Amino acid sequence: MEPAFAIEHSVSEEQPSGTAEFGVVEGAPSQSLVVLEPGKKLTIKELYDVAVLGRHAELSKVAFERMAHSNRLLNEKIARGETIYGVNTGFGGNCHYLIPGDNASRLQNNLLLFLTAGTGENLPVWVVRAAMLLRANALAQGWSAARPEVVVQILNLLNAGMTPMVPAYGSVGASGDLIPSAYIARALLGEGEVLYRGKIMPAAKALDLAGIKPITLKAKEGLALVNGTTLMTAYAALAVYDFEFTFRVGLAAIALAVEALRSSSDYFDARLQHVKGHPGQIAVASFLRKVLAGSQLCVGHHSIREEVAETGRLATETHAVTRAKTAVQAPYSLRCVSQGLGPIFESLRDAEIVVEREMNSVNDNPLLDPDTGDVLHGGNFFGAHVAREMDALKLDICYLANWTHSILGVLMDERFSQGLPNSLSPKLGIFQGLKGLQLSQTALVVQLRRDSAPSSIHTLPTEQFNQDVVSLGTHAASTTYGMTRMLRDAVAMTLLAVAQAIDIRSHARGLAVGTSTVFSAIRGVSPFVEEDRALHADIAAVSDLIADRRIPVLDFD
Repeated sequence: MEPAFAIEHSVSEEQPSGTAEFGVVEGAPSQSLVVLEPGKKLTIKELYDVAVLGRHAELSKVAFERMAHSNRLLNEKIARGETIYGVNTGFGGNCHYLIPGDNASRLQNNLLLFLTAGTGENLPVWVVRAAMLLRANALAQGWSAARPEVVVQILNLLNAGMTPMVPAYGSVGASGDLIPSAYIARALLGEGEVLYRGKIMPAAKALDLAGIKPITLKAKEGLALVNGTTLMTAYAALAVYDFEFTFRVGLAAIALAVEALRSSSDYFDARLQHVKGHPGQIAVASFLRKVLAGSQLCVGHHSIREEVAETGRLATETHAVTRAKTAVQAPYSLRCVSQGLGPIFESLRDAEIVVEREMNSVNDNPLLDPDTGDVLHGGNFFGAHVAREMDALKLDICYLANWTHSILGVLMDERFSQGLPNSLSPKLGIFQGLKGLQLSQTALVVQLRRDSAPSSIHTLPTEQFNQDVVSLGTHAASTTYGMTRMLRDAVAMTLLAVAQAIDIRSHARGLAVGTSTVFSAIRGVSPFVEEDRALHADIAAVSDLIADRRIPVLDFD
């Protein structure tokens, strides 16, 4: 999935309303803009729209004025000779060194230079863009004492489709994402490299092509740009957004399996859920009832009971135990979906709340109260909330992967599949059906399990023992983000299997409306496997459907 602007982006000639020099929005903003303003909540969906879809973002007039006011208060304090961390002191463990005022700008530039020490491949474009928007939003609250021009410069690059090249490794998530954020900050100055118009080039050249002037940092601005939970929260927000949709698709795949295996939807009866009482269980069961409404392939418990009763009468005549054609209850992967996967619904809701709080937080240090002028030294840059939520979400990702793996296992084995052929091959013997797909999914689920280990417990002291505990929020969030991509492939494999089973069973006749649309989407990119063929392209095509949200799946209530 590439963002819309990654290959080519032309900068619009149209200037936003308001102060054209700074790109500030005055009055009621256009619905097409994401507007940054103190007290206005930025949502995960808006972040996705800007980062991935290229929606433009602007700074409100209120935010512009509040930032300018806060910056004036800072300059007054500097003029009075007040000692403020990172403004006229060294950084971290060197904070006891006092810096003469005439070196304020150089100090901020040096901060970016010594932090340019990252390693690894460059981060995905949309992750960096999400991080840029989050840093802009944090500064726009007016507590960081940076000039409004700094935020406007971030938004200028975002709206032009210009993305700094940022290596993957370097953050420990304690003073926030220092090293990755330094690469983003340097691009505002025309330093480092960026991706622009589909090419990697020096930032200075890209700014010149886009008609954007580089800025010069003043007191505290380098620190305000690199301090904070910028990258980990970007990863976390995109992971939550992706996983929530993949979760719904995974439930739809299970609903299709209920039909393909001639199982019962009675397991999702509302009464069962309400006497248990958990909101996630209730929501998942309600989702499955809606998806399966009107299905002619599900078998109700009344018909199962009648068949078992008929078998039982035959058994009593001979005083022998007889095996019924149909079991009165299905395996847990079909019967306990709402109980087993309901906790994921609750976990995702919790994660969304925590991540959006962090997205809208002021998370650097020190802060300046724009109402009183007080300077507050603290640790809002510490990413423990994000780390904890992402470590938890890893388990949920694995849980869904395990579940879809079990569903695929039932479909593939004639002992449990209610009459479907082994490996879902319509021509058993020389043709092996989906056997390779099942092996591949098992390998993928094992890798997901390995990646699910918590990151946050691995704290190590660093930076002269100033950062003697670290959150490792970026480790947790980036791993979770990567796991959501692997999960898509695992769910895609189960979707391919249930589509194959449905075709063998009924050629899609009798499907519920809610499952038939999902089935049609799969068949739109992957035909029935009549004879053995390579399936890697089919897996990728279905995975892309999930990534691009092109599978018509219902929402939760």
